[in-house]
Amino acid sequence: MKSPFLKTRREVVSAIICSYPGGRECAAARIGLALKKFDNHAYENNNSRPLSDAQLFQLEQEAGTQYLANYVASMYGGLFVPVADPDSLDNVEMYALSIQAAAKRGCVDQEISKALADGCISAAEAEHILNAHNLHMAARHAEVLAAIDLYRAKSGTEK
Repeated sequence: MKSPFLKTRREVVSAIICSYPGGRECAAARIGLALKKFDNHAYENNNSRPLSDAQLFQLEQEAGTQYLANYVASMYGGLFVPVADPDSLDNVEMYALSIQAAAKRGCVDQEISKALADGCISAAEAEHILNAHNLHMAARHAEVLAAIDLYRAKSGTEK
């Protein structure tokens, strides 16, 4: 699965660093730390405090990932749904959101198909299916919110 739900903050930090363009060297430079100091904070070595949420957010903004948001949402039994900028919405953007939601639904179906290959679904397979399903639901919810924003009646033009 392309966007797994990660179980620990350490896994989240590692995934963010791996996803960052240029890897850990560029990530360290981006947040203004020497590589060794960055490694100590990222992996909490030598009693170093972990990277802050703000630092991780900064790296994720450039990497285009949402690992930290998904991790925190899953801790609360929820899922992260990014809200589209209403000023940038148009029919092309709506189509892109629709395609993303459909692709994620396809991932759910693929996980179910793989799991049923042996005739039963194990606990690990069920977890993969549910993770894929959560990603699909988040994509679909984002699509619905965007449609409402794009086509919302403007004040004074109510039917």
